Amino acid sequence: MSRQIHIGNLTLGGGAPVRVQSMTNTDTMDTRATVEQALRMVEAGCELVRITAPDVKAAENLGRIKEELLRRGCEVPLVADIHFSPKAAEVAAALVEKVRVNPGNYVDRNSGKWDVESGKWSDEQEREYQDELKRIGERMASLIEICKAHHTAMRIGTNHGSLSERIMSRYGNTPEGMAQSAIEFAEVCRQQDYHDLVFSMKASNVKVMVDSTRLFVKKMHDMGMDYPIHLGVTEAGDGMQGRLKSAAGIGALLLDGIGDTVRVSLTEDPEKEMPIAYDILQAVGVRITQTEYIACPSCGRTQYDIQTALREIKEKTKHLVGVKIGVMGCIVNGPGEMADADYGYVGSGHGKITLYKGKEVVKRDIDQKDAVDELVRFIERDR
Repeated sequence: MSRQIHIGNLTLGGGAPVRVQSMTNTDTMDTRATVEQALRMVEAGCELVRITAPDVKAAENLGRIKEELLRRGCEVPLVADIHFSPKAAEVAAALVEKVRVNPGNYVDRNSGKWDVESGKWSDEQEREYQDELKRIGERMASLIEICKAHHTAMRIGTNHGSLSERIMSRYGNTPEGMAQSAIEFAEVCRQQDYHDLVFSMKASNVKVMVDSTRLFVKKMHDMGMDYPIHLGVTEAGDGMQGRLKSAAGIGALLLDGIGDTVRVSLTEDPEKEMPIAYDILQAVGVRITQTEYIACPSCGRTQYDIQTALREIKEKTKHLVGVKIGVMGCIVNGPGEMADADYGYVGSGHGKITLYKGKEVVKRDIDQKDAVDELVRFIERDR
């Protein structure tokens, strides 16, 4: 389990619910448009709103955006997404609850000191490596002090394809390189006694995202660190492809027990991301926000209209958050395969249904036209 940190009034990690976040795509200097979009995102379930801050002016405007959100009764924590400007990060850190920075913003650029062919550093390069880490610490010191003073959290986000020349020379553009880059910055922050940190390994390639996150978490734990992890497949696309890539990457890691906050990155209006995120969390069982349905695909043994029955049951029970209902085609496999359901609706003959509570039969051979209402009435009485 990760340590728990605070992002404004929101807890993250350490047993808190896995948090859902998204990012505005408006011009940050357009306060009204950004506020309106943020409100729509929050209405859809967003718990952390990330806003781009590409320069100091945009970072300064985050304060006005926050004031307007508060005026309208919205206390959602804001995250400043910093591109290339360490100064913008420092401005934002005094105004919002969290800043997201890329390690590439703080490393030496185009130094020409690294042999990108051999993959092995000389003794001189090893010494230079330590010197660069020291310079990174000095460059980040001001931001860290501001974050400490304002109780601002920081996400250090490593992106596939934007690793430093130094990391690339030794590890290549690989999950190992991504994990190592993040570990360096974890060490820099730890040396300055700053621990309100979240880390992410972002890639559009699902396997790279999963492998690099697993590797980083292992490295971190081996070094005695336990910072929260943000999950997301970046540039996942839209439609079914974007949803499936996000579910595959985020879901795999959540099933490993990794992940404290998630974002589903879709090339769609950001408020459409939250339902998918909650669906993923529900599917892997880490955050239950809906009724759960177990339904078989049916086969030749099914002697009733299971598709219509499932639609009717879902419509009439969708308010029962946390209840698990099995809708099964027949009694051959149905009772066993829905064994962990709270209630069951199982075909038991031509147009006939048997109802279950857990593994126990409640009522046998109900006519299909009456069975859905019988199920709903029983659940309501039982609860």
